Amino acid sequence: MKKKIKLRGSLKTLMRWPLYLGLIVAAADAAAFAVDIRAGLIVLAFLAAYCVAAVLLDVYLRPGILDDMVRFASDFSKVQQNMVRDMEIPYTLLDETGKILWVNRQMEILLKGHPGVKNIASLFPEARPSQIRQGNKAIFHLKYEDRDYKAVVSGVDIDDFISANKMAGTNRDGYNVFALYLFDETEMLKTRREISSQRLVCGLIYVDNYEEALGSTEEVRRSLLAALVERKITKYLQNFDAIVDKIEKDKYIFVMKQKFLPRMQDARFPLLDDVREINIGNELSVTLSIGIGTNAETYAQAQEWARHAIDLALGRGGDQAVVKDRDKMSYYGGKTKQVEKSTRVRARVKAHALRQVIQGKDKVVVMGHRLGDVDCVGAGIGVYRAARVLNKEAHIVLNDVSTSVRPIIEHFLDNPKYSSDMFMTSEEAAKIVDNNTALVVVDVSTADRVEAPSLFDLTRTVVVIDHHRQSGNSIENPVLSYIEPYASSACEMVTEILQYIADGIKLKPEEADALYAGIIIDTNNFLNETGVRTFEAAAYLRRSGADVNRVRVKLRDDMKTFKARAEAVKDAVIDGRYAYAVCPSEGLASPQVVGAQVANELLNIRGIEAAFVFTKVKDTVFISARSLETMNVQLVMERLGGGGHTTIAGAQLVDVREAEAMERVRNAVKSMKEKGEL
Repeated sequence: MKKKIKLRGSLKTLMRWPLYLGLIVAAADAAAFAVDIRAGLIVLAFLAAYCVAAVLLDVYLRPGILDDMVRFASDFSKVQQNMVRDMEIPYTLLDETGKILWVNRQMEILLKGHPGVKNIASLFPEARPSQIRQGNKAIFHLKYEDRDYKAVVSGVDIDDFISANKMAGTNRDGYNVFALYLFDETEMLKTRREISSQRLVCGLIYVDNYEEALGSTEEVRRSLLAALVERKITKYLQNFDAIVDKIEKDKYIFVMKQKFLPRMQDARFPLLDDVREINIGNELSVTLSIGIGTNAETYAQAQEWARHAIDLALGRGGDQAVVKDRDKMSYYGGKTKQVEKSTRVRARVKAHALRQVIQGKDKVVVMGHRLGDVDCVGAGIGVYRAARVLNKEAHIVLNDVSTSVRPIIEHFLDNPKYSSDMFMTSEEAAKIVDNNTALVVVDVSTADRVEAPSLFDLTRTVVVIDHHRQSGNSIENPVLSYIEPYASSACEMVTEILQYIADGIKLKPEEADALYAGIIIDTNNFLNETGVRTFEAAAYLRRSGADVNRVRVKLRDDMKTFKARAEAVKDAVIDGRYAYAVCPSEGLASPQVVGAQVANELLNIRGIEAAFVFTKVKDTVFISARSLETMNVQLVMERLGGGGHTTIAGAQLVDVREAEAMERVRNAVKSMKEKGEL
């Protein structure tokens, strides 16, 4: 058997060295014969003796050398097999379907409770054939018997072995062998979780309506109310081993271990309800806003994230908790409607700040959200008037003019009292906006919903005026932000600003009409989100020349719109206290506006507490959500990527049918009701 073994490579060369040396001696013998015959005969005798010795050595030693080589190779192969078999890491060979071909001792120990297992997927569902067939260092994680493992799959190339083996062949297109290694990472993950749980998170707690709540309480009980609020806060945080400090009369800061935060989130911050339920004769319930920053790299960053979270909670109306985890925002609470503040102090302060911003720039550019509505355009016209009173060049960015807005802006087009470039497109605005421009954003605070997002890159002076509750993707670093979720409309806020931004400011009738129309549309003729200051703003506009009948004529609908609205109401689906309707869009110039009108109409039906209307325009379904104060539709719309007010909200879904969008909303409402989020 050994004689049939053929040597190759450097070993073959080594075994043939006597032959090569014999050729050299033969050449030397030929040279000796040329010089002297006797010398040649002597060398020839030595050559003959050398050849005999070489042949004898090859005959007798070659089998022994080959035998030693075979024995060494066999022993080395056994050493390799034992090393793999005794390896401390569980190891197995699999075929491409996950069938177990061979296991080492550690894998045998791991699988001792499952002796009849043939396929790895029956033990580890994560080890699917698709994962195994990836081959080249595919990595995935799995859990087995309370242990966590990192699985590494690598392909084993057996093509060369099988092609050289005469006993077997292979179809190169189909057969593969894979090696699976399991690395136990249980302790590492446990340590990582422990380290993470010991990190500190920073939180801020603000009392939303401290002064108002105290003002609604008898004087002798005010100190008791303040003490009860403080006791509720400190007692709640003591349950989580937190350090809490009162930094102002209505502001607290606390730090705690991160391991307690999931408990707070799972319970949905019951402190909000506990404080709201305090009643010692106070006519106004006390509400809190909580902001928490977690998973920050430094403590300073955690505090900064907590400030960002508390600002967002306040911007969304208060009475809620916001947790900022890197780029992720989580919202809790926010079920109640924020109470309107009767004082105009903040409006006056913001008006003076806006005046300073405008006076420091050469020109003012105003823009709202895409597909601007009457409230958006009316607020833009109000800011335009403020800029013109301060003798600044002003423009309003408006790309698409809907039929609902056209009657408003027709009075400004081709009007000698206004410049021809009062309204311009986003492309035209991009040519004039620079660092000497004040960019005022109205009726929207979300960066990706504005009319021209590219303008943010052209100037650093951005002002935001909005009445919607904030979401996570808000406009970054505005020099002035005036967001009041309790306000009925952006037109109401701008009207208040106009009364303080300059002395003796006088609106033109068409400007007063535009602002008045915005308030009427957003309040549904003073039925929704209406407070004392809403009527005060309307009264100011009436004194400035707004005409109710003239505005009513501008806002009238045509027959197609009226019929579409009636059809949607007729076919509405009533599910308990909620109404769902599909508004036809064919032939309508502004189907989204009609959808909002249908939602308002459905709320007039007895027993309906919330209405959701679905209107499809091209490939987008627009959802209009309206409710009475018993449901916060903003939370529902945020589940679908939208937002808005407590009682007025909306969302947009792309590439879906109306029926599918309706099913998503119904499932969201059902899920949130079951979890107590509504």
